[in-house]
Amino acid sequence: MSFNIGLSGLFASNKQLDVTGNNIANVATTGFKSSRAEFEDVYSATRLGTGSKTVGNGVRLANISQQFGQGDVNNTGNVLDMGIQGNGFFVLSNNGSLTYTRAGTFKTDKDGYVTNSDGTARLQGYGVDSNGKILNGVLTDLRIDTSNLAPKSTSTVSSTINLNSTAVVIDQSVATNKFDPTKQATFTKQFSTPIFDTQGNQHTMDQYMVKTGPNTWDTYTLIDGRNPDGSSPTGTGAVDPIASTMTFDTSGKLVSVSTPVTPPTTPPTSTFSNDLKISNWTPGTVTNGVWAANGAAADPAGLTIAMGNTTQFNADTARSIPSQNGYATGQITNLTIDGSGVLLANFSNNQTKPIGQISLASFTNEQGLQPVGGSSWKETYTSGIPGYDAPETGTLGSIVSNSLEESNVNLTNELVDLIKAQSNYQANAKTISTQSTIMQTIIQMT
Repeated sequence: MSFNIGLSGLFASNKQLDVTGNNIANVATTGFKSSRAEFEDVYSATRLGTGSKTVGNGVRLANISQQFGQGDVNNTGNVLDMGIQGNGFFVLSNNGSLTYTRAGTFKTDKDGYVTNSDGTARLQGYGVDSNGKILNGVLTDLRIDTSNLAPKSTSTVSSTINLNSTAVVIDQSVATNKFDPTKQATFTKQFSTPIFDTQGNQHTMDQYMVKTGPNTWDTYTLIDGRNPDGSSPTGTGAVDPIASTMTFDTSGKLVSVSTPVTPPTTPPTSTFSNDLKISNWTPGTVTNGVWAANGAAADPAGLTIAMGNTTQFNADTARSIPSQNGYATGQITNLTIDGSGVLLANFSNNQTKPIGQISLASFTNEQGLQPVGGSSWKETYTSGIPGYDAPETGTLGSIVSNSLEESNVNLTNELVDLIKAQSNYQANAKTISTQSTIMQTIIQMT
């Protein structure tokens, strides 16, 4: 009996040494989770029970459990190095076979797909539609799209403008005061805004503000120095700029913007709103003072200039930085990943576009996962089925880009456990040695 008990103790101590040694060996392995050997005692039993004076049969290995505690997340400087701060696992697919890991050492392959460090499995997440909206629900291979960002024509322009109520009135009935963009004396203030056509060519839209009365201002809108609604596609037949009249109340708030209808009707009519609408702009270029159409077009919806945030107060005539929704062709310059796992591509045209979002997996029983090497696990019946969602959703942790989660092995504790396992091994060996001495004594008595 003592031999078997001692042997079971030797086996248990040897397993504890194996587990501890494996933890120590992986102290620098990214995303590694330490293991713990768990033992239970053994008793002989019959159908009627063990009785009250049963001597145990030793010890056996009950389980080797993984400790999924958080490891330190440290900066690396590589944008595709990602650590998880909190719960969850990265999802990897190898031709449809899914594994789960905390090791965020990712890279891109020749096709731009985000893969694990050895390139055998692709990181899973959510794709985006043509407008950059995240398509939650269906996992897909995440891919870094390095193609150019197509241009977008400008359809809206908005800003906040204040027109000085004490500015000098310009009497345009006087011939010398007739608006002329080349003569600064014929307007009060000029504002310039870059806009874009359908091919991504940049144009300059100028707005000239002319105070015509105590509570009225005219605004002339020119693109590339021309009336955008009065020039023909051939570059000939340009007409004089047409003023839109802004009317303010006694408190300096905008009442309306009226624009004469073109071509004029009899009797003359105007449209009223707080927006200016340009519908017939033909983009072009000016070379040596000669304008020519460039083959592009304006946005099909036209160009709307929001004037609703215009005021007339006793303060300097000034405008906030204008906002417009067009841009030129852009080349990807760098990639950033936020805490919710959204991959944001930054382009040379100052645009930022989501190109995907990382998905994390969670399990009801993490201890039921099956280790498969490479700091990865597979789903089992015991672990339960995985739940997928975006980082920072529910109990899932956040993504820390430019960082990696280190092993959660506590080297000091492991070295102490190593000493304890060694002592246990020696003690169990002594049990066998003592039993052997007793057996020898008995043999010598016969």
